[in-house]
Amino acid sequence: MKLAPNEKGVLMEFTDDRIASKLITMGVFPGTTIELVRYAPFKGGCYVKVDNRAIAIRRDEAQCILLQA
Repeated sequence: MKLAPNEKGVLMEFTDDRIASKLITMGVFPGTTIELVRYAPFKGGCYVKVDNRAIAIRRDEAQCILLQA
C-alpha cells in the first residue's frame, strides 16, 4: 500500500494469505476504500480509515495490500 496521508485507494487483493485472513476478520475486504490517515512515528504502523472506522495496522501488513492503480 503506497498512499500519502489523506489519500484514498480501493483494495484489490492481498499478497499474503495469513495477513489477509487477519485483515478480513477486522472488516477489510477487497473492493473496500481505504484512506491513509497518518503514519505512526519511528517507522511504526499506520492509521487507516476503512468504511469510516479507524484502525491501526503494521507496516508489513500494509505492504501486503494491493490497491487499484
